[in-house]
Amino acid sequence: MLYNKKYKMYNPYSLSGKTILVTGASSGIGRSIAIECSRMGATLILTGRNEERLTETLNSLEDNGRAHQLYIADLSLATDISALVAQLPQLDGCVSNAGIGKTLPIPFLSWDELDRIYRINSFAPMVLTKELVRKKKLLNPSSLVFTLSIAGNFNILPGNAIYGSAKTSLSAFVKYAAVELAVKGIRCNAVSPGMVNTPLIDKQVYSEEDKSKDMSLYPLKRYGKPEEIAYAIIYLLSDASAWVTGTNLVIDGGRSLK
Repeated sequence: MLYNKKYKMYNPYSLSGKTILVTGASSGIGRSIAIECSRMGATLILTGRNEERLTETLNSLEDNGRAHQLYIADLSLATDISALVAQLPQLDGCVSNAGIGKTLPIPFLSWDELDRIYRINSFAPMVLTKELVRKKKLLNPSSLVFTLSIAGNFNILPGNAIYGSAKTSLSAFVKYAAVELAVKGIRCNAVSPGMVNTPLIDKQVYSEEDKSKDMSLYPLKRYGKPEEIAYAIIYLLSDASAWVTGTNLVIDGGRSLK
């Protein structure tokens, strides 16, 4: 609802009445996306691999009588994707946010690492999209949003070849999907964050000194906050972006300008 006569409220970014699936919702950006979408009125369906952390996200949502749900699924497994989609109601939107990072120099690449990183960061959201479309789980109109990274296009750093190239391949998929699925009323867009303060950063091999040097390259002199990515995703899920498809919104504090 964009306009409430009783309270004279107008909000083109409202998600009231919309049902949104968020993958990778157990922590970090995914958790923030779920929480902020619930604050904007959406009913959330959460999925991730860690039941305890996913339940923490569920308990953090604003409900107001809405029936939020969670499903445990490992999206690297085709069987889990099929089982998840089979249980879903019809959706107004889906945020493919699940992902994993990996710092590995090119001489140490392996088939196993390539498969693991690409499977989660690139192949899983592609297959999930396919299943949602084939099983007619997406309403007309609806919105798909994919979490990418500036590592796929701008911030080319040593040791980031697998992760960055996996995100690049997903970026290309978003454009093709936007063209192919437009006839079904399905919009496909992406966001490309720079470094965001999430638990994922703590798993990197960079020292605090390295992080400080990297942060100095950002014109705004800081890393992003998870909710700052969530706000952009809310825009792409909302009716405010009804004429937007095939775009990749860079949210990086100006890092890609360097």
